[in-house]
Amino acid sequence: MNKAMPTHAASASGPDLSSTAEHTPSAALQPASAAKASRAGAQTPRAGAQPPVADEIALPSTLLDITPQQAGTQTLLRGLAILEAAAAGVRDLRTFGAALGTTRSTTHRLVSSLVQARYLRQVQGGYLLGPKLIELGTIALEQMPLTAVARRHLESLAEQTLDTIHLGVRDGDDVLYIDKIPGTRGLEMRSRVGHRMPLASTGIGKAMMLDLTPDAWQSLFEASRRALAGVSFKPDNRPDAQTFMQRMTSYAAGGYTFDLEENEASIRCVAAPVRDASGAVVAALSVASTIPYMSLERMDELIPVVQREARAISEELGWRAPQPATRRIKR
Repeated sequence: MNKAMPTHAASASGPDLSSTAEHTPSAALQPASAAKASRAGAQTPRAGAQPPVADEIALPSTLLDITPQQAGTQTLLRGLAILEAAAAGVRDLRTFGAALGTTRSTTHRLVSSLVQARYLRQVQGGYLLGPKLIELGTIALEQMPLTAVARRHLESLAEQTLDTIHLGVRDGDDVLYIDKIPGTRGLEMRSRVGHRMPLASTGIGKAMMLDLTPDAWQSLFEASRRALAGVSFKPDNRPDAQTFMQRMTSYAAGGYTFDLEENEASIRCVAAPVRDASGAVVAALSVASTIPYMSLERMDELIPVVQREARAISEELGWRAPQPATRRIKR
């Protein structure tokens, strides 16, 4: 596998990304609705021109909103925005152009260059993320010491429990899954490496909240509610604010957390935090399965098992358990 970053995106047979910059970068890099409004005020539509297309994908504003002083980076940002759009499900040139606010010819040049550099691949019906991103993603995981340190402990936990094992880190208000070992009971869960979920709705996410203040718990609970407002739960086992806070108080005292079907129907999990040399929570791991294999009694039995592997990972990261104070005996 070639792990080196390409030094150029095009050759004589394909366009260079650097040639795609327009003369009005600030307008072109605004969200499509703003860019269209700017163009409408500057000139009347040409005869036969295509009507404006409404945005069909929301892109991170950091990829599109730049100042005039940053105009030299516009081509790079556009390329990244196309990759973000493809990851979100956009497949055709028309929708890429609508999301970026670029002309069809500019969009085509950008996409063609990304295909040539293997960041996108063309298939029947449009474009998908390309193999180069798989290569880079694999390298990124390999360069994250946590995954390498934790792997054998996750495998040990999987062997002991036969259940699905997750490792996650915090990413803003979400948990980002960075490793997963599927269980051997023939069950499949929607989680995957690279998947994100609100911290307060998952056991693994709540494990990374244990050291936070009650105000932070409340804030993250509300963020989770907003993020999952449109998600249907049948049955709905999401706790109200008071129940959530009571559970977090109990979890913080015990050094573990549960997911009691709060994120996915019939799925329960037991989780524990992973700490670094400073004692800060930097990750968490969990054991998850369906109700027939995850009774409340078994969840209680799994607490020390999960905590033991979490502590082992923490110790490899430099953490040391606080030593009890010793009293000097008077002679």
